[in-house]
Amino acid sequence: MNLPEETDPWSLSLVAQVERDPVPTHTDTLVAAARAVVLLLADPRVTDPEGELHDAVQAWRDRRIRKICRRARGAKWDRTAALPHTEARSGDAVVRVFAPHPRDEVPELLRPLQVGGLDLADPDDLEVPGPDGLLTIRLTPGVTMSTGKAAAQVGHAAQLAFERLPQAARWAQQGFGVRVVTGAPVLPERDRVDVRDGGFTEVPPGTVTASAGFEGTI
Repeated sequence: MNLPEETDPWSLSLVAQVERDPVPTHTDTLVAAARAVVLLLADPRVTDPEGELHDAVQAWRDRRIRKICRRARGAKWDRTAALPHTEARSGDAVVRVFAPHPRDEVPELLRPLQVGGLDLADPDDLEVPGPDGLLTIRLTPGVTMSTGKAAAQVGHAAQLAFERLPQAARWAQQGFGVRVVTGAPVLPERDRVDVRDGGFTEVPPGTVTASAGFEGTI
């Protein structure tokens, strides 16, 4: 697809709920982010040509795909519920995804939310589920990213899997289950999608930050 010059870039906003107690884990936040993105893309408000979010998502898809992750807690988080969104949970993590918008026209309720600095941890005894019924997103070893940056990358990986992989319809029927691990791809290129970063933040342009595919039965 020939993309227009970026005279009017659009972004998809993700917002992670990060309360002081309990603090969500890194991996749970990534799982919730990936699911929230595809829940938005599959939402009737997007898929119906007359849906209230259809035109905004289409305008965003017609440009370079940008995702920005913010964080919120308390009243600021509660207020974001007034905007059209989808929401996904994993463990103590909750992520909302909002309709795309021109990058420089952030909705008023999202504008004050912090973009950088979201860097969460995982417990030493983190358990990762098996691959059956789930999309496996693999973060590239050796590529250091904050939780906020990684959330945008896994969201992009889930989007590409939803749009390009033949198992996506079955995956949708099963509820868009996701697992996130760190490791090199184990699937051949024809059976996975790769995310190459635009290089706007944290990593050099063209860096493969993540890959995704269905490693088990689905």
